Amino acid sequence: MDIKEHILKIGADAKAASRELARLSTRKKNAILEAMADELDAQRALIQQENEKDLASGREAGLSPAMLDRLELTDARIDGMIKGLRDVAVLNDPVGSEISTWNRPNGLEIRKIRVPIGVIGIIFESRPNVTCDAAALCFKTSNAVILRGGKEAIHSNLAIAAAMQKGGAEKGMPAKAIQLIPTTDREAVKVMCQMTGYLDLIIPRGGESLIKAVTEMSHVPVIKHYKGICHTYIDIAADLDMGWRIAENAKCQRPGVCNAMETLLVHKDIAETFLPRLGEIMTERGVEIRGDETVCRLIAEAKPATEDDWYEEYLELILAIRVVNDVDAAIAHINQYGSGHSDAIVTGDDKARNAFLAEVDSSSVYVNASTRFTDGAEFGMGAEIGISTDKLHARGPMGLEELTTYKFVVLGKGQIRE
Repeated sequence: MDIKEHILKIGADAKAASRELARLSTRKKNAILEAMADELDAQRALIQQENEKDLASGREAGLSPAMLDRLELTDARIDGMIKGLRDVAVLNDPVGSEISTWNRPNGLEIRKIRVPIGVIGIIFESRPNVTCDAAALCFKTSNAVILRGGKEAIHSNLAIAAAMQKGGAEKGMPAKAIQLIPTTDREAVKVMCQMTGYLDLIIPRGGESLIKAVTEMSHVPVIKHYKGICHTYIDIAADLDMGWRIAENAKCQRPGVCNAMETLLVHKDIAETFLPRLGEIMTERGVEIRGDETVCRLIAEAKPATEDDWYEEYLELILAIRVVNDVDAAIAHINQYGSGHSDAIVTGDDKARNAFLAEVDSSSVYVNASTRFTDGAEFGMGAEIGISTDKLHARGPMGLEELTTYKFVVLGKGQIRE
């Protein structure tokens, strides 16, 4: 069987499994998730043995220390996957919940009900724990899932998926509810992207090049997370101490993630006071500053920013800073250069706050808080499958509800349309 035939067979099996999943009760699904967690724990040594194969290949291929760190499955990370499965088991199941209901004058009762999307494809890179997280969230929402991980984690991914399948099967999980594509051939991704008869949605998780490639070749709807070009604007009415704290946290707390601040905007009337102290803070934290003319005058360590810097997602200790005339200029900058991820204003002025909230076109907009909170767990959603910078059908952190769609259930008593 060639790759295309193999992937199409996986798709057909997933489609059949999705119908079986739709019949599972919440109690049954939770018991299956608990069994998966137990089996992951039981197969810990085997999973780490397979993970070591990937680490050895990664070292031989010259992967960076950061990439090797993302790849490694320590005991703590396996504990985290196990805990994640148990956490998902206790989350509210959105499937079957009623969004709204109403009655028509002719006596029809109409209900809008949450239902599974069907079959979801997850294409991801690097971190093998995504195998567990993505599969658990899709399963809880009664979606069959087809996983395609990166070549650098193939042994780890296969071991994790096998443990989840074994544990789930013991409690009655449909056999093909969770499938991992066992090949690293890129042709598999192309075939997945064209499986309109089997896949209902694709979610790519990884670098911008992966997401662009999937989006450009896909015939299946894609939910994207492109860049995290996050901004913080320090308004003229800001509490400056608050502004310094928020800016430091947003840039430095964990710079290599998508909700870290990449560009800081400062109102021109407070620049003389705010920027010198900010420069001291950022220099102490090892941050390279790239700024406009005013920034370079007020912060000795700053380097001149280029036009490209305003579009850049650094994912490291580099910060672009621009001085702007007012909140309208800040909003215009964010909507031109931002990625629709997360943006914040620090202000005590209601008018500036309301303008920012209404006009900044991003999935998450903050007032007097760090952008680092854009995360499913921090939002109280339990877990997330990613952060969407799209507007349809999901936006921002994607939890269980975002892995459902809806149908209309219409209850009648013999009505016919005249």
